[in-house]
Amino acid sequence: MVSVAHCLPALALADGSSEFPVADEVIVEKGARKLHLLRNGQAFRTFDIALGIAPEGHKEYEGDAKTPEGRYLLDIRNPNSDFFLSMHISYPSPEDRARARQKGLDPGGQIMIHGQPNEPTYSAAYYRSSDWTNGCIAVSNSDMIDIWLMTPDGTPIEIRP
Repeated sequence: MVSVAHCLPALALADGSSEFPVADEVIVEKGARKLHLLRNGQAFRTFDIALGIAPEGHKEYEGDAKTPEGRYLLDIRNPNSDFFLSMHISYPSPEDRARARQKGLDPGGQIMIHGQPNEPTYSAAYYRSSDWTNGCIAVSNSDMIDIWLMTPDGTPIEIRP
C-alpha cells in the first residue's frame, strides 16, 4: 500500500483555496454515532462513525471492546497504520488508569480515530452499518482525510455517551 501522508498537504478545497477550517475541539456523541468538528463552540462538520463492538458505557479494560467516554486530546498521528490514517486519543487518563488498577485490570490504550482497514475482512457495507472496532472511532476514508486536515495535534476531544 502506498502512503498517502505525503500528498495530503497538497489537497485543496473545491473552490481552489488551500485553507481548511481548523477545529479547536472535537465532540463525539456515541449514542448518535456522530463526530463533530467545532470552531469557537460551533460545529462546522459532522461525520458518521462506528464504535467498539460493545459501545455502551465507558472503557474499563483492555479487550472490553468499549469506546472510552470523557475528555482527552488528539496527540499522535499515524499515516502508516493498519487502517486508513489514524489519530491517537490520549486514553487512558490518570483517572482511567487508577480505576483499572483498583480492579486489577489493564486499562488498555491505542484508542484512535481512523478510517477503514487497509486489508478488510468484511464487506464495505458491514463497515458502514456496524460497530466493528476494538474500541476506536472509525469513519470513512474520505471523512478521515477531512478530519486529518482539519484537526491539529493537541486538539481536545470529548467523547459523550
